[in-house]
Amino acid sequence: MRSEIITNIDNPGFLERLYRSDKKDFKKEFLEIYTQVKERPVAGFWYERLNYESDEISWGTKSEWVFVIFASLIAGILAKLPDIFTISEEFYYSRNISFLVFPFLTAYFCWKNNLTTKNIAIVTSIFLAGLIYINILPGSAETSDTLLLACIHTPLLLWMTFGLSFTADKIHDFGNRLRFLRFNGDLLVMSAILVLAGILMSGITLGLFNLIGMEIEEFYFRYIVLFGLPAIPIFATFLTHTNPQLVNKVSPVIAKIFSPLVLVMLIIYLGAIIYSGKDPYNDREFLLIFNLLLTGVIALIFFSVAESIKKGKLSSLWVLLPLSVVTIIVNAVALSAILFRISEWGFTPNRLAILGINILFLVHLIIIALRLFKILFKKSEVSIVEKAIAAYLPVYLVWICIVVFVFPFLFGFK
Repeated sequence: MRSEIITNIDNPGFLERLYRSDKKDFKKEFLEIYTQVKERPVAGFWYERLNYESDEISWGTKSEWVFVIFASLIAGILAKLPDIFTISEEFYYSRNISFLVFPFLTAYFCWKNNLTTKNIAIVTSIFLAGLIYINILPGSAETSDTLLLACIHTPLLLWMTFGLSFTADKIHDFGNRLRFLRFNGDLLVMSAILVLAGILMSGITLGLFNLIGMEIEEFYFRYIVLFGLPAIPIFATFLTHTNPQLVNKVSPVIAKIFSPLVLVMLIIYLGAIIYSGKDPYNDREFLLIFNLLLTGVIALIFFSVAESIKKGKLSSLWVLLPLSVVTIIVNAVALSAILFRISEWGFTPNRLAILGINILFLVHLIIIALRLFKILFKKSEVSIVEKAIAAYLPVYLVWICIVVFVFPFLFGFK
């Protein structure tokens, strides 16, 4: 499509037909080649058209509201099942909490993207198989490491399945995968706003009822809050999809502000580790927190790169390259600590799981850093970073499936 746009940049009729044939792909390709054709009058018109955003908030259609309300009620009822059937809360929530959200988000995009019957059957089968599997695994999350790992990685598996519905029949398009990552960033921002609004509303409500001598805390948290929590990501998905302009300017600002701050923090943190004498090689809790920090930083890098590619701003990449390099150093420290613990005390499910994900992180970060270097110093196309991020996502999926479905049997459900 890119070559067709360039060749026919002075042919408005052809461009209109090309746009109507695939609007998302047209917009992506046009914005990437805009700097080459921006001197043409037609190019300026299309640039303004594709980047126009209405200031008005869209509240969707009646059918969308029916879906959101119905899905929220069903999710709330599912969240109340331990009370209704006296099921152990520890058993139920540890295994099923992700099933209170992701099936409904997936169903929303199956509907909005008009997924084929085959694709709907695939995502439905994954959810049903995951639901049955995680609930028949023996043991409890408190005593079985493999079960705990399966419970932690199942939400990631369902998130990947959610991505299938979002990208529809274009899962192999790297641009679509990157748009999915950007959508998740916007979704997190919108969900955080709704959570803050909910906390404010709850505080006002409980305060007003306490003033008249009515203590409704137990009822409020057992019914209102429990129904409201799974509804937040559902409502946030609806708002983000119908009104992308609400947060798509906030997310890049967050990424732009926090990327340099995190870079400075990591440099100081590495020095503070040496100064404090903390030892990730023998301190298990410290190593765990260290890996959680690493995961958060890598997520920020992925999101920031996705936003930079979307905006076409290379200036942000000058922060992301050193951030990637410093994160590689942090990852190397964590990886060496894990290898040390394995050499001293042998393999366990937790150590093997952390070892695997750290190796994947390290390889991915090195690939991204090399691509960023090529863009900044060898003037390569920005799309090579897009491919570096998007093409690697299936590797994470394979490892998630191994942890969820192989580890319990490999370690005898221990």
